[in-house]
Amino acid sequence: MARVLIAIPNDDFDPTETAVPWKVLRAAKHEVVFATQDGLPGECDYRLITGKGFGLLKPLLMANRDACFAYAAMAQSAEFRNPIEWKTVLRQDFDGLLLPGGHAFGVQPYLESQDLQQKTAEMFAANKPVAAICHGVLVAARALGPDGESLLYQRRTTALPKSMELSAWAATCLWLGDYYRTYPKTVEDEVTDVLAQVTQFDAGPRSLRRDSASDLSPGFTVRDRNWLSARWPGDAHRFAHEFVAMLGEQRGH
Repeated sequence: MARVLIAIPNDDFDPTETAVPWKVLRAAKHEVVFATQDGLPGECDYRLITGKGFGLLKPLLMANRDACFAYAAMAQSAEFRNPIEWKTVLRQDFDGLLLPGGHAFGVQPYLESQDLQQKTAEMFAANKPVAAICHGVLVAARALGPDGESLLYQRRTTALPKSMELSAWAATCLWLGDYYRTYPKTVEDEVTDVLAQVTQFDAGPRSLRRDSASDLSPGFTVRDRNWLSARWPGDAHRFAHEFVAMLGEQRGH
């Protein structure tokens, strides 16, 4: 059994990108430890659960039925209700690190946390599995290695593609403002800026099909050694299963 850290923001984390991996990790009998900024249970972006404000785009933008059920179960779990603080992670040992995303403004302290960036760098240095999805990739992109470059400088990766981010923003900005623009610079642009070559970034197929527990094929991930990345909630099941496989490889050594 591996001990896995899932770091999340106090507010606005994506329920699918957090709950689906949690469910898969627990089914594989791994121990999950959650961490938030202040050690209090995090609050997800409830718009993604309720669909409020999405109008006709509700079926496309909100979490699907399976993700909502997974989130409801996770929210009642002992580990979710008793997280540790981000600062505490620096004093504890973990076998793997998972960094979910979220795009509403409440995720900014999480994406900018030097404690989490330091822990991510520590996990990279120890060659332990690190996985991030969507905006969570920014934590690793902003973390620096011993050479002063981003941890992703020599890695292949994906993250939320510019096409997805700008399309969601354009479709909702008239009534939701910059809800889908966490920062002026897109996630893809920020990530590619820290890579040695732009070609290291893979945006994946142009499809809005979501994967599921019974069909992982629509999901898309990029793995480079101990680093695993995915793009959006539609990749969450494949992302979670591949992370569990990485944990198994590590413990098999």
